[in-house]
Amino acid sequence: MKRLEKAAAMVFGFAFLALAGAVAVETFLRKVFNRSLQGVDELGGYILAVGAALAFAVAFTSQAHIRIDVVHERLPRPLRVLMNVLALPALAACALSAVTMAWFALQDSIQFNSTAQTPWATPLRLPQSFWVAALALFALLAAIGTLRVLGLLATGELEEIDRRHGPRGAKDELEEELADLKARGGAGPSA
Repeated sequence: MKRLEKAAAMVFGFAFLALAGAVAVETFLRKVFNRSLQGVDELGGYILAVGAALAFAVAFTSQAHIRIDVVHERLPRPLRVLMNVLALPALAACALSAVTMAWFALQDSIQFNSTAQTPWATPLRLPQSFWVAALALFALLAAIGTLRVLGLLATGELEEIDRRHGPRGAKDELEEELADLKARGGAGPSA
């Protein structure tokens, strides 16, 4: 999963860098030569929508969605477990509502053969299909996570729920960064 996360980060990182360069060129051309590349903002919107939806999925798989771990780690285990169990269905419900609304938008675009109101006149079904697919991936991962946490709850594996489905604390993130530094050949702290 780490390779997939890294690949997605690289692809969209380069896409956003290219987009930033295109916006800079577009701004320069407009200010200096009163010309436009036409459609840079449209392309940027598509990249941002799909990139954000995929980022939701990547954040889910790496337990990076924001939760208040300062409070969480000070709670007694039964309350922490309850919060972890409730967090996943809530996240899955949000993901499902997002993909449902995106699906309705896609259906309307297909039904009315909608195009972007730009010089490119992009058929909106194309970028919206990628957007819906990325949101569907996030919803699927959140649903699978919900089933897993409910399975762990049914078998009474409370410690495993806490470990696998709780927010990563500062200590966990520090350990991960130190391991990453060591893997890259950097000098970690001496034991």
